[in-house]
Amino acid sequence: MFWRSHAASSLHFGQFRHGVCRHAGYRWAGLAALALAFLAAAFSAARAESFSAGQKAEIEAIIKDYLLQKPEILREAIGVLEAREKAAEAKAREKVVSDPSSRLFSPVNQAVIGDPGGKITLIEFFDYNCGYCKRALSDLARLMKDNPDLRVVLRDLPILSPGSVEAAKIANAFLRQFQGEKFWEFHQKLLGSRGPVGNAEALGVAKDLGADMDKLAKDAAAPGITSGIEESGKLAKSLLVTGTPTYVIGEDVAVGAVGYDELEAKVANIRKCGKAICS
Repeated sequence: MFWRSHAASSLHFGQFRHGVCRHAGYRWAGLAALALAFLAAAFSAARAESFSAGQKAEIEAIIKDYLLQKPEILREAIGVLEAREKAAEAKAREKVVSDPSSRLFSPVNQAVIGDPGGKITLIEFFDYNCGYCKRALSDLARLMKDNPDLRVVLRDLPILSPGSVEAAKIANAFLRQFQGEKFWEFHQKLLGSRGPVGNAEALGVAKDLGADMDKLAKDAAAPGITSGIEESGKLAKSLLVTGTPTYVIGEDVAVGAVGYDELEAKVANIRKCGKAICS
């Protein structure tokens, strides 16, 4: 299933000061991988061909004893590895965002709201079951109100549960009937609802908003719906995005519920200097 396979790929081990939803086990998996990488590097020195078997055993014992006595060295090593990982991520993200042939800004079977012809584009990767996405919904609504020329691409990243995938499919089937303000209304109602959402909840919102339910069911099962969600998943993977909400604006990738002020500042910067972060 998409939510399982995607959540297990491209693990990112950085820390963020803003709320972000991730698949369970992410943090511990990251720390374990980093610790193992450090240990592998340390023990590789002890396995050099120039040492005898006895010398190798002695060196490995010394390394093990040292780490047991000073486990904080692992924290320092993890810090160095995290810094390197972040630098590599920034470079990889810049490559994707600056690629004019990327489908990142030109979605298929994914919603575009706000001003479809707007010169400034904000992309949000979200999950309908993400609590932080729900909290950030009002930030996006305010941002669009204050910037009526903003073009917003909503990209489904259903990583939290099978219900997230179900909700995404219904949402994109609804999009085939209604675009623009009507879809934005659907999105706000479903994302703004309390508790877990899935097929039933998404269908309920669609029905309340006047969707043709027979057509909706047929469209939800269409290959194009799944391919649109999968495309967003692949783009998220190429950007090393592993949590929601994540925003892409200009050359910048902002992970987590960063808040209205930060998003507004990035939009203002693009108007000022053409970049989300002015030098």
